[in-house]
Amino acid sequence: MTKNLTSINQFIQKSIGEWKSIRSTHTLAFQEFENSTSRIYIKSVNSKNKKVVEIFKNYKLSLNLECIAISIKWHVSSDWDDDINEVDETILIFLPKDENSGIVLRNKGYTESFISSSNYFVDEQNNLHLKTIYKSKVSEERISFLSTHIRSRFSTIRNLGNNTVIQTSHTSEIRNLASLKD
Repeated sequence: MTKNLTSINQFIQKSIGEWKSIRSTHTLAFQEFENSTSRIYIKSVNSKNKKVVEIFKNYKLSLNLECIAISIKWHVSSDWDDDINEVDETILIFLPKDENSGIVLRNKGYTESFISSSNYFVDEQNNLHLKTIYKSKVSEERISFLSTHIRSRFSTIRNLGNNTVIQTSHTSEIRNLASLKD
């Protein structure tokens, strides 16, 4: 019996909402770790949105491509420094090749802050995998739904030149159920 794969559209729709994030990051080169908490807001964005149009222009792509666009906004505080309270936002545009794989365009990268693109696919266990190749690093991430309202993210950052692991992280995300109410 073949298991039904989740499409990228279904995965994204399940991700819409407000999430509390608890993250542990391990920087292997310095043998340090950081714990942080965040509020993450994921929402759908219309493909005609000016930020989406700008990303298409930056990549020199046709505005008529079929896409799924989302905004991810976050507010993070870290245990490294009580004064760290970062607020940021990124736009992700999913360009499907098929129901389960394609390319993601971003207005800025996660590991290096410039426009970047990733390859993605949804595997047989309905996990979303993202791989981004930057100028000097490679970021790989797996996002899994453990239940309807709990997500888990694992990420690895490697040096592009020698493939050494620079950083790993694990994140647990719990949906704010109050945000689902009108």
